[in-house]
Amino acid sequence: MEIFEFEGKNATEAIENASRRLNVPKDELNIEILEPGSSGIFGLVGGRKARIRVTVVKKAPEPPPVAEPEARPAAEPEAPPAVQGDVVAVARDSLKTILDLIPIEASVTARVEEDRIILSIEGDQSGILIGRKGRTLDALQFIVSKIVNKSLDQKVRVVIDSENYRERRKESLVEMALKIGEKAKRIQKPITTGPLNPHDRRIIHLALKDDEELDTKSRGDGVLKKVLIIPRK
Repeated sequence: MEIFEFEGKNATEAIENASRRLNVPKDELNIEILEPGSSGIFGLVGGRKARIRVTVVKKAPEPPPVAEPEARPAAEPEAPPAVQGDVVAVARDSLKTILDLIPIEASVTARVEEDRIILSIEGDQSGILIGRKGRTLDALQFIVSKIVNKSLDQKVRVVIDSENYRERRKESLVEMALKIGEKAKRIQKPITTGPLNPHDRRIIHLALKDDEELDTKSRGDGVLKKVLIIPRK
């Protein structure tokens, strides 16, 4: 690092001299004032020049400006992927294999509705697969869904039905929801359903969502929860 000394009538002039001779901006000079200088008596007698010592401070070059990325229009939400034929086959074959292991003689048909696969069990013994409040069907549905989603690494909703139980169950739940809703409005007190799975709870909520005199809330822990039907005051 080189050290330079400069003089001037005062410190300001000495700094300007240093900047000019070194061809360096003032803010890049490290300045030490050795003698501030003095004009003497009335500026005529006993004057002394200012003296400074400087070193040049090298500034790091500024990085080039980074162009901001152009704003992109917000992406529209993607539609759920279409259910492929091989996915349907895996779901159907998985359920048929489980039924053969039970063993129950029944056929399995499959159809696609929007983003879900509907598997229907048909046969003389198919009724015993429904179970109390459809819980055996729910268990089969859970197992087949896990098999399909894990084996194909694709999120697909699988619904398993037997003897049109799902539709009959839906009609029964809607009717129950409307009756409980009317009673809750009449007595002006909340009424709670029994424990329901997520699919059945959704049916209750949808059945009453347009009733401006009622609110519905799920209550409880775990998969099976109750639905609280609350009259508005």
